[in-house]
Amino acid sequence: QVQLVESGGGLVQPGGSLRLACAASGSIFSILIMGWYRQAPGKQREWVASASRGGTTNYADSVKGRFTISRDNAKNIVYLQMNGLKTEDTAVYFCNTYPAKTAYWGQGTQVTVAS
Repeated sequence: QVQLVESGGGLVQPGGSLRLACAASGSIFSILIMGWYRQAPGKQREWVASASRGGTTNYADSVKGRFTISRDNAKNIVYLQMNGLKTEDTAVYFCNTYPAKTAYWGQGTQVTVAS
């Protein structure tokens, strides 16, 4: 069983940057695809980005060109570098496998983009 703990969120001005980290208690090396998701107030949780074990990445259109997902399989950490943040990026961010497994949802980390 893998446990995932997200960190790195905070309050940032529009145009700013944050780097989120997702630390896994177990090895993620065997997990084919890891993903980042987010849930804004009053909205459903949505997929943001994913990275395969081999390094292939995919992004939602809303973050393409601004966010970068990466994974360090040796350290069991998945990162999400977020640049050019917009107010609409405000949400709680979660990591999980892709597709997501119910048992792996953690508390997430809050990202607030406001001036």
